[in-house]
Amino acid sequence: MIHNIARDVDAFTSNAFLVSPAARGDHGADGRTVLVDTGANFDAVSHLEGDVDHLDAVVITHTHPDHVGNVDAIRDRFDVETWGFDASHPAVDNRIDDGDVVRIGTDAFRALHTPGHAADHLCLYDPDSGVLFAGDLVFAGGSFGRTDLPGGDGRTLVESIERVVEAVDETLQVLHTGHGPSVLDDPFGALEQSLQAARARA
Repeated sequence: MIHNIARDVDAFTSNAFLVSPAARGDHGADGRTVLVDTGANFDAVSHLEGDVDHLDAVVITHTHPDHVGNVDAIRDRFDVETWGFDASHPAVDNRIDDGDVVRIGTDAFRALHTPGHAADHLCLYDPDSGVLFAGDLVFAGGSFGRTDLPGGDGRTLVESIERVVEAVDETLQVLHTGHGPSVLDDPFGALEQSLQAARARA
């Protein structure tokens, strides 16, 4: 089960995807209950408590404030550690290296270091389920992450999108993005559309 706990939030936040493999109270016997990004500027703890009573890990796609603003509150309530690319950042307890396999729910996601929007940006892809967590690399409708923030670079962003396109294929089932709706209809085509648009702007 993948549920965006920030879906109905009326505040500046990223999406925050709760991946829960088991029923409430089962403590993830068949997998790990993981939150991908925490969002910001809303009470994420109360949103989570409606669905789960524990978390096994928090995985961070990148450390922009809208993605990690709720980290401290979630750490305190669930006694959980965070994982991301830049372990020197206060929001990241443990490092995920490029190519590492991260267990999210019942699936094994490969971490892809994809800078361009942020220097520490990660995408997470599981070929078996066909699920891609893309963070702010790309969005629905052929858009892509901004590159005018510290650590951003247009050419690097294009290279990162190219890498993701090469890593997945037409069997991609779902593209979960850091903002806006997830892409369920032809997500691979949406990736290619974002790549074309990013190339035109680089």
